Amino acid sequence: MPVSLYMLMCLHDPAHGYYATRPAFNVDFTTAPETSQVFGELLGLWAAHEWMAMGSPSPFWLIELGPGRGVMMADMLRAGRAVPGFIEAAQVTLIEASPALREEQSERLSDYTITHSDSLDAVPAGPCIIIGNEFLDCMAVRQFVRDGNGWRERQIGFSGANRLAFGIGPSAELPSNVLPVGDHVEVAPALETFVESVARRFRHDPGRALLVDYGPDDRSPGDTLRAYRQGAQVDPLADPGACDLTADVDFGRLGRICASEGLAVHGPMQQGYFLTRLGAWERTRALAAANPERADEITAAVTRLVAPEDMGALFKAVCLAPVAAAAPPGF
Repeated sequence: MPVSLYMLMCLHDPAHGYYATRPAFNVDFTTAPETSQVFGELLGLWAAHEWMAMGSPSPFWLIELGPGRGVMMADMLRAGRAVPGFIEAAQVTLIEASPALREEQSERLSDYTITHSDSLDAVPAGPCIIIGNEFLDCMAVRQFVRDGNGWRERQIGFSGANRLAFGIGPSAELPSNVLPVGDHVEVAPALETFVESVARRFRHDPGRALLVDYGPDDRSPGDTLRAYRQGAQVDPLADPGACDLTADVDFGRLGRICASEGLAVHGPMQQGYFLTRLGAWERTRALAAANPERADEITAAVTRLVAPEDMGALFKAVCLAPVAAAAPPGF
């Protein structure tokens, strides 16, 4: 089977897939919202600013893609209370596949009225702000290997004793919006579908989409498929369904797809620069002053988010918006 089908089965099988069971969220990996509340608070204020820039529509959809345990949305809404009318206008919708996580999100956000949706297209039309942290990297990827002047698709099959192994399949054509560098390239087919969904919404109603994820900003990824379990990187073929599978985001291809759909792209910008421009250190100092017994812990957590040797350079922020919209904060 192609690598993309393997990823889809491992992550989304309703009985045995990783997101269906999600046995160790925040153990297999730690996301930025789980690292520091400052991350979600800044994104909440960013969303409130863009809501005002859109004319403060009421109601509007506040959509989070892959919201995990609901920590980021809780932080966003708490910070958003500082902007009059924002919380009252927001119709919070979480795009979540895991029944277990849906339950946890509902409990954490019990002070608010929220709904769950299976996909972005399932959310009714209307003005919207879309937020996604580490959402694109979970899209299934096809992998290709150069064969002379052409390409062949990488596949996964059995290699004796019921062990999985990578192999090479038949000749294949790369999508026209892929610019390969080297002899390996990854393509996430769902990236095109996602951008098309965003573009359809923004053609009829005002909107913004803020996405934070990791990947190179100057080339198409090669072989970046990775698996994580209990905080360590492991063999992606060793234990299907029990590990988180990810791959780098092709930000260059994202930009080219957006251009073809009439969307403006701001970024990608390194997460460290983005959060600093939004006031990360100012918020950190205020939070540390209010909690002096935790000042070192608070500062260390934010440092991890912005330091280039940690998450600050690895992760990038991009904003998708109508072409007539002004550049949003942070970019």
